[in-house]
Amino acid sequence: MYIMLDWHSIGNLTTGLFQDPMYETTLQETYSFWRIMARHYAGHNTIAFWELFNEPTTYRGQLGPVDWAEWKKIVETQIGIIRAYNKQAVVLVAGFDWAYDLTPIREAPIAAENIGYTTHPYAHKRSQPWEPKWEEDFGFAAAYYPVIATEFGGAAAAPPDSTQPAYGPSIIKYLESKGIGWLVWCFDPQWGPTLIRDWQYTLTPAGEFAKQIMLQGGWK
Repeated sequence: MYIMLDWHSIGNLTTGLFQDPMYETTLQETYSFWRIMARHYAGHNTIAFWELFNEPTTYRGQLGPVDWAEWKKIVETQIGIIRAYNKQAVVLVAGFDWAYDLTPIREAPIAAENIGYTTHPYAHKRSQPWEPKWEEDFGFAAAYYPVIATEFGGAAAAPPDSTQPAYGPSIIKYLESKGIGWLVWCFDPQWGPTLIRDWQYTLTPAGEFAKQIMLQGGWK
C-alpha cells in the first residue's frame, strides 16, 4: 500500500484565514510539517505523492485576497523543504477555487521538476455542459503536466433527474480521456460526500458507482 500525504487545510495561507477552525494553521506550521515529514520518510518509498495543501481558497473573498505569484512562491518553498530530504519526491500542487482552477499555470507554472497538479472537479463547480468548462479550467493542463483529481464525489451511475446527464459517468469519462488520474471522496459515513453509510461498509450509490468503475478498470 502506498500513501498520498496531504496537508489537509482549506483556506488562505497568505492571510492566515481559513474556512473553519478545524483547518487553522500558519505558514510556519505548514513549512515545519513538511520538514518533519520529509525528514521522517527520507529513504522510504511509502509516500507516492506529497500533496502540499488540500484546498487553497479565498472563500468567495471572505478570507482575503491572494494572487498566484504569492502562492507560487509558497509552493516552491515547500517543494524546496521536501526535496532537501527527498530529491525524488513527487509533489502535487493545487490551484485556487478549492483546488479546482489551474488556469494560472498557463502563464506561470511552478518552477520545479517532477511535480503534478491537482484538481477537485465536483459537479457543482460549473453548470452544464461540464466538459467545455472542465477543459478550460483544468483539463488543458494534462497536455503538458501530470494531473490528478485528488478529490471529487457524489458521483452515482445515474442522475436523480433522468433528463440530465449523469455526473459520475461524465466526470470519469472526461478524466480518463485526458489521462488524468483520480481518487474519489470520501471513505467515511459522516464526512461527505460519503462512499459508505456505516462502519459495516454499506455502500452509498456513489460508493457503488466507484466500486463498479474500479472493478472494471475504468470507464467502459
